[in-house]
Amino acid sequence: MKKIRLAIVGATGLVGRTVLKVLEEKRLPIDEYVLFASKNSAGKKLKFMDRDYIVQELNDLSFDSGFDYAIFSAGGSTAKKYAPIAVSKGCIVVDNSSAFRMDNNVPLVVPEVNPEEIKNNHGIISNPNCSTIQAVVALKPLDDKYRIKRIIYSTYQAVSGAGRNGVLDLESGIRDYMQNDSNFSSAKPTYKLQKFNYPIFSNCLPHIDVFLENGYTKEEEKMVNETRKILKRPDLKVTATAVRVPVFNAHSEAINVEFENDFDLAELKNILSNATGIILQDDIENCIYPLAINASGHDEVFVGRIRRDYSVDYGVNLWVVADNIRKGAASNAVQIVERMLKKG
Repeated sequence: MKKIRLAIVGATGLVGRTVLKVLEEKRLPIDEYVLFASKNSAGKKLKFMDRDYIVQELNDLSFDSGFDYAIFSAGGSTAKKYAPIAVSKGCIVVDNSSAFRMDNNVPLVVPEVNPEEIKNNHGIISNPNCSTIQAVVALKPLDDKYRIKRIIYSTYQAVSGAGRNGVLDLESGIRDYMQNDSNFSSAKPTYKLQKFNYPIFSNCLPHIDVFLENGYTKEEEKMVNETRKILKRPDLKVTATAVRVPVFNAHSEAINVEFENDFDLAELKNILSNATGIILQDDIENCIYPLAINASGHDEVFVGRIRRDYSVDYGVNLWVVADNIRKGAASNAVQIVERMLKKG
């Protein structure tokens, strides 16, 4: 019987290490794992699957030994260079970067939403942006039932989404506050920022990724375009404002949805409570609603604060929270591989 081999590219990064953690939890029927990273990280030893793995340097020959699948978590430039090489050697790549997301020949997949797209791959499958993933898990069953007319996204995104340097900036701000008892009346920090333009501690930054000519950020544009592609609604009206907040992990989103058809609120909540991958937390009498601190470490999408928007005929407001490193990246990629393995 053929042995299944999986490559993990970017194994030493924040998402890559989480991929390893999720794989340990799932124990998929994979016979051999090989861990790759950049030259700077090559040679590192990582504990994985009850043994020590030596991280190998990713290069043009890395896929010559033959792999069935690869999970890439190493950034767009790495994916653009090495994913086609892997595909040319017979490997199916699940890529966490934005490199191929809007390519018409590359499926953009969230397993709870559009698993049928997996089979349409030509060697590469894209993971959507973290903020998009959790949103569409909540929106797809509602679109199926009531047909969405318009979406307004307002996101509150954790610093882990900016990588290790984003986390360091928040840690530095906390440490500086504790040591100096600063009143933070100035946006000029006393420490060197590693990632952000301004301190993230005690602050909110309405700036994620680069600004575009139209005034939106690339993060906001990703949410608009990826939502349309995943829901197969190219003309869907979507707008977004993405904000970085001083939370270590798990993104929160206020989503305003306008439907083309009327809805019963109790029925809508029932649809969400029975949808795959969703945990409904909507008991305002007991102050039960999704919280980032509770979603962190989980793969489900948490939905609550569900209420009518009385400013339009058929509107609803949702509060949607998920672990951006797990469901927003690592777990979603592993779930895609898991589905391919089950299909044989």
